Amino acid sequence: MRRSLVATAAVAALALAGCAIGGNSGTSPTPTSGAADAAAVSYMDKVCGAASEFAKIEKTAPKVDPGDPGKLKAEMAAYMGQLADAFTKSAEGLKNVGPSPVAGGEAAVNRMAETFTSLGTVFADAKTKVEQADANNATGGLQAAGEAIAKLSELADPLRDLKDVPELQKATQSAPKCQEMQRLNVMPTS
Repeated sequence: MRRSLVATAAVAALALAGCAIGGNSGTSPTPTSGAADAAAVSYMDKVCGAASEFAKIEKTAPKVDPGDPGKLKAEMAAYMGQLADAFTKSAEGLKNVGPSPVAGGEAAVNRMAETFTSLGTVFADAKTKVEQADANNATGGLQAAGEAIAKLSELADPLRDLKDVPELQKATQSAPKCQEMQRLNVMPTS
């Protein structure tokens, strides 16, 4: 169970760090002037930069050592804390990107920030539960960690709110920080 939990944590964290950018939303973007397009690209560069802060924070998955449950507990608590910090940092960055040059963009980014804030809280709470758990109980705090990790699957695409703002979704294709995220394989392309 511990081995699959750790593997799930690592995969889920990377999946959540990812953002589906590109692809076809099924709608055509509204024609805009070059200046409006440049403003949207600049804005999305800030958004992707803020969202990618999650990927930059050190997150070291615990090593499974069945002979030392105390060490596993401490490492799992540290891991939950790293994830909480990562989500919180991205949420703060998203809250500070400024006003959107495109109608609906600011609301979409605010929803993204709420998602990251919520996940930060989930992982902070899991860290506390892991720390308070009895290390000799095989499931102890690992259950809380597993429940937190399960939340990642519900929110695997933090940029999903951009689907309602085709101009910004299109801008992700040209924004350097969005492209950098794709090159780093931080986010899968659709």
